[in-house]
Amino acid sequence: MTQHRIFTTSFAVIYPLYLAKVERKGHTKEEMDRVISWLTGYDEAGLKQTLTDQVDLRTFFAEAPRMNPQASLITGVICGIRVEEIEDPLMQKIRYMDKLVDEVAGGKKMTSILRGGDTP
Repeated sequence: MTQHRIFTTSFAVIYPLYLAKVERKGHTKEEMDRVISWLTGYDEAGLKQTLTDQVDLRTFFAEAPRMNPQASLITGVICGIRVEEIEDPLMQKIRYMDKLVDEVAGGKKMTSILRGGDTP
């Protein structure tokens, strides 16, 4: 099975790219962190630690405190591919995160982004 290069990319490399995107569109780090926390269960300290430790995305998701059970409600297209149709579980989680960040940047209401819930 082919190993995707993104799996070994550090979360610390991806995070500032996400942040630049949401800030460029007039949104905040707090909004972005909120949706990442909702998806993965990482709290503020946990997110900071993953950045400090420069964990790769495989580790970031493998060690996520609690993937949100409502993540399967995330649908739509990222990079021309429907996230709900991605077969590789790790790639799907990465694309879920991409989709949530895109929704923050796009100004979607937080209740919609969090799929009607607010539990981190």
